[in-house]
Amino acid sequence: MNIEHFRKGMSGIGYLEGRDFIIDARFAHRDYRRFPGLVEELLSAKVALIIMGARVARSATCREIRAGSGDPVDAGIVASFARPGGNATGISFQQLDLAPKRVDLLKEAAPATSRVAMISNPDHAGDLSELRATRDAARRLSLEIEHFEVRTDGDFEPAFRAISQSACDALLAFPDALTRFNRRAIADFAVRQRLPSIFGWREYAEAGGMMSYGPILPDNFVRLAVFVDKILKGAKAADLPVEQPTKFELLITQDCEGAWAAAAMVLTAAR
Repeated sequence: MNIEHFRKGMSGIGYLEGRDFIIDARFAHRDYRRFPGLVEELLSAKVALIIMGARVARSATCREIRAGSGDPVDAGIVASFARPGGNATGISFQQLDLAPKRVDLLKEAAPATSRVAMISNPDHAGDLSELRATRDAARRLSLEIEHFEVRTDGDFEPAFRAISQSACDALLAFPDALTRFNRRAIADFAVRQRLPSIFGWREYAEAGGMMSYGPILPDNFVRLAVFVDKILKGAKAADLPVEQPTKFELLITQDCEGAWAAAAMVLTAAR
């Protein structure tokens, strides 16, 4: 799906696939350990640019454009947002800024919440920082956080069993490729256990989660085409500031009793 949004962005600024560019895609199928090998394959194919969304060591020989939920500075991908340095730039989905807001929204929607089950993939870039920001926000609201790690598709059922046996009375999942693929299973579990839930991207709420708050992903993948255009015309990735979304959406699909509410709101960030 993200590739289709990128194609739309390229078409929108006048590039024709097959005539002006060719996409040579590689898929890790939610296994972050495969990314280094896939990058090596692309480097061997002598591609002009690599577009990715994972934490992989920066290449000294190929320019990279990234879009992802992890903080690129925290992950060591860029030196700073304003001056990335090296060969990488792109778009960050502001997880460190949004994580506290999600905790606030969850507590506001379910005031009786006292202990939140948090599901995340520790292999995802910036996971530790996002966890820290979430714990700090929870502490300010007198909430406890219990962390449940998932690294593969097979880790979810054991995590669900552990959560069901815990004292957690709400659920929060960090967005990444792994939890995104398993979003319906997470949402279904939360509904079965009557756990108020919040997620980072719209798709999780559409899959049955109580609500989501985060950037509008299609807009950002369309935007990547602008970076490609600038680099192909001679700009250096090191000089192109990492961008952050300016529009976010709050999607509420059900109330705490499980009744469908279907409400959405788009918020524009102040600059």
